[in-house]
Amino acid sequence: MRLIVPFAPGGGTDIVARAVAHKLTEVWSQQVVVDNRGGAGTVIGTELGAKAPPDGYTLLMGTTTLAINPSVRAKLPYDTLKDFVPVTQTAFQTYILAVHQSVPARDVKQFIALAKAKPGTLNFGSPGTGTGSHLAGELFKFMSGTDLVHVPYKGSGPALSDLLGGQIQFIFGTILSTFPHVKAGRLRALGVSGVKRASALPEVPTIAEAGVPGYSAASWNGVLTPAGVPQPILRKLNSDLVKVVNSPEVRERLSGDGGEPVGNSAEEFGAFIRSEIEKWAKVIRAANIRVE
Repeated sequence: MRLIVPFAPGGGTDIVARAVAHKLTEVWSQQVVVDNRGGAGTVIGTELGAKAPPDGYTLLMGTTTLAINPSVRAKLPYDTLKDFVPVTQTAFQTYILAVHQSVPARDVKQFIALAKAKPGTLNFGSPGTGTGSHLAGELFKFMSGTDLVHVPYKGSGPALSDLLGGQIQFIFGTILSTFPHVKAGRLRALGVSGVKRASALPEVPTIAEAGVPGYSAASWNGVLTPAGVPQPILRKLNSDLVKVVNSPEVRERLSGDGGEPVGNSAEEFGAFIRSEIEKWAKVIRAANIRVE
């Protein structure tokens, strides 16, 4: 069994995938291997998932980017709605606006003031152009009226590595990948991107309440298969994955670092993906974001 993650190791999606794969290996008594295929804003790994044999042995850990790419890329080697079958949403997680300790801003308002005083000098990393993290940053730029520079990577892990090293100044990182560094004092959290504060960081305000009214963005991930997988296999995958996501071990692993486990029906996940495509299409048009 193979679970494709369209990012380099170390990011929030990779953390979820490894927690799920470990538990699935126990449930199925068969090794589930996490296959990291980062690059091109998740297109490389996602295309691999779309073209895999539809036998249920290859799964894709889809992310927010699955709903974003149709609007930011003129040509895709797959069709999000036609080439995949949703199985279940695994988790939902907010982003943290986290800065390197050398950045003097202590809150969102100070950060915006710093960005306006020094336009084009604050760099933020993301797992790739057109990813949810990138769009969260672009939305922040648009709504705060700041000039911030985007630096794309092949995954959250490499972006966080450069942030910790001071090569870039901040990130909109998923809470699963970023919270441990905030907790250890290596990064400073200025705000969270959700509509409410994160349970793991109750003292950190939302970006909306801290200086950018109306701002909200979130990351999600879930398991999909290539189109054509027989219905009995799909039903079995959904049943087992929902049990895995809701198992005490996986819930504790994800919730402990601020993620919110989901585990829903294939129909619910499919409807959610369609709604996300519509939502991000509006944001992308407003911000005029395109990836050539």
